[in-house]
Amino acid sequence: MDPARRVTVSRRGLLRLAGAAGLAAAAGCGETAGETLSSELRPPAPFTVPLPVPPVAVPVRPGRYELAQRAARVEIIPGTTTEIWGFGGTFPGPTLRLRRGERAVVRVRNELPVPTSTHLHGGVVPPESDGYPTDLVAPAGHRPPAAPGGHHGADGTAVTWHDGAKDYVYPVRQRAATLWYHDHRMDFTGPQVWRGLAGFALIGDVEEDELPLPAGERDVPLMICDRAFAADGSFRYPALDPALRETPGVRGDFMEGVQGDVILVNGAPWPVLEVAAARYRLRLLNASNARRYRLALTGGARFVQIGSDLGLLGAPAVRDTITLAPAERADVVVDFSGHRPGAVVTMVNRFGAGPTRDVMRFQVTRRVRDDSAVPARLPALEPAVPGDAAARRRFDFRRTGQGGAAAWTINGRRFRPGEPLARPRLGTAEVWRLVSDFHHPVHVHLARLRVLARGGRAPGPADAGWKDTVDVRPYEVVDVLARFEGYRGRYMMHCHNLEHEDMAMMADFEVV
Repeated sequence: MDPARRVTVSRRGLLRLAGAAGLAAAAGCGETAGETLSSELRPPAPFTVPLPVPPVAVPVRPGRYELAQRAARVEIIPGTTTEIWGFGGTFPGPTLRLRRGERAVVRVRNELPVPTSTHLHGGVVPPESDGYPTDLVAPAGHRPPAAPGGHHGADGTAVTWHDGAKDYVYPVRQRAATLWYHDHRMDFTGPQVWRGLAGFALIGDVEEDELPLPAGERDVPLMICDRAFAADGSFRYPALDPALRETPGVRGDFMEGVQGDVILVNGAPWPVLEVAAARYRLRLLNASNARRYRLALTGGARFVQIGSDLGLLGAPAVRDTITLAPAERADVVVDFSGHRPGAVVTMVNRFGAGPTRDVMRFQVTRRVRDDSAVPARLPALEPAVPGDAAARRRFDFRRTGQGGAAAWTINGRRFRPGEPLARPRLGTAEVWRLVSDFHHPVHVHLARLRVLARGGRAPGPADAGWKDTVDVRPYEVVDVLARFEGYRGRYMMHCHNLEHEDMAMMADFEVV
C-alpha cells in the first residue's frame, strides 16, 4: 500500500483556533468525523454489482468453529483484485450463527504476517476471551521474542502471546442480538479492520424464534463501511507503507479518523439486491473506521426498527432515517410489498456527499406470498432504573497536547494497560457521564448500556434499547446506565473511531 496523501482540506488550523462553540460547529453533528482519502482507481457505477451475503460458518463439530485469518485476493472493484486480510480469507468473514445457552468455542488461526487479537463486539464473554488488545495471537509458525505465555513489549507494556492460534470461548449467555467480531490489536486496529478483519455474529433465542419476523433469505446482514483504493486495486490507508513497516496509530492529517470515498456493503461497492415484494429484515452495521451514516430510503419506503446493538426493542418504531456511528447496529424491517416488480428503492446516506451519498439499491423483481409480520409488541425490555446505581462516574473523551505530542485521551490519560479507571461490582449498575470534544462513539466491553439523557434532555431515537456503543457528539454530555453482568475481570472502554482507539483513547476497568 502506498502511503496516503491528504486529499481534503484539513480542519486542524480551525480546530486549534476555535473555541468550544466554534469547534462544535466545525465538527458538527453530521457526517464529518475524519479526513477523507480519494481513490486513485476509477470505481464502478453505483448499483451494478450484486450484493454478496457472507457465508455462514459451519462448525467442525457441535459448538466448535475454526476461522483462519489469511490474506486473499478478491475482486471488489470489477476488473481488478484487492488483497484483503480476512477471516476465512473473505471480507466480511463468515457469519457466526450462535444460540443463547449453547457454548461456542472459536479457534482463530493466524496465517497473516502480523499479530492479531479478536474481539466479539457486544459479547458477554470471560475476560480471557474478550480480545484484549495486548492478548495477541502470533503469526502461525512465528515465535515471539519470548516463549508464548507473556513478556513485555518494547514500551514496557505486558503482552501475552499465543503461538499461531487461540481458542475463544463464548458461553452465549445473552439475548438474541446482532453482534460482530473484528481485530482488536493494540495500535493497529484501524489498519487491520480496514483490510477486512471483521464479520457478523448473530445470536438467536427462543423468544425471537416465536416472532413472525422475516427469516431465511429475507433476513439479510448488511455490513456498511467505506474504503479508498490505489491505482493497482489495493486498499489505501495512511499508516501502512509498501513494505508493511507499520507505524502505530495515525498521526498528522488523519488524526481525526480515516474515511474512504467508496461505500461498500458486505464488501461490494454500492451493490444491488434483488428482492421480492415482501418484508425483509435488514441487520444494519456501521463497520467504518470513522464515518457516520444517516440512512434513508427512497420511493416512499421507511424503516421499522425492531432492534438495537444488544437485541430487540420493546416495541417497533417507524423511522424515516437511521443514524449509525461506527460500531452501532440497527435491526430493521423494510416492507417492499407496496412496490411493483421493476421498482427500485435506494438506501442513501444523508450525511454523505457525491459518491458517499449512495449506499445500495433494492430491485423489486416479483410478487410472492408473505406470511411475515412485525408484531405490535416485542419481548419486554428490562427497564433502565438509574435510582439503583451503585456509583456515578464521569469520563471525558478529549484530545490533549499539540503537534507530535497530541493524543486522544480519557480523563486526560493515554491508555495504560493494567491501570483501571473504575472498579464496578459484578451484578450492579452505575451511571456514567460521557463528555466529548469531538465525535466519539464510546464502546464499553461486557456492559449493557441504556442512554438516560443527552445534554439533560431525553434520549433520541438512535438511543433506543440496550446498547454497547453510544455516539457522543462534539461538546455533548451523555448519561448512560451501565449494567455489569456475566464475569469478573479486566475489560475496557474506548472510542470506536478506530484511529482514536489506536492513538490511545482507551481505558481499563475491572469488574470485581
